Amino acid sequence: MDITLARARIDILRVEHRDLDDAIAALLQSNTPDQLQIARLKKRKLRLRDELAELEDRLIPDIIA
Repeated sequence: MDITLARARIDILRVEHRDLDDAIAALLQSNTPDQLQIARLKKRKLRLRDELAELEDRLIPDIIA
């Protein structure tokens, strides 16, 4: 993957991750939080975090000391 594309994807994933944080917080604040929806959003957030970590690992070369 091209470095520029990877960085752009990372930026998009970070925004989506923050948006999910906001959505989860809003659901938790409601009178009757939808636990199933919250669980789905948290699962999606974890997948985003994993994808972010994978992309960031590709951009940072391994340095053997």
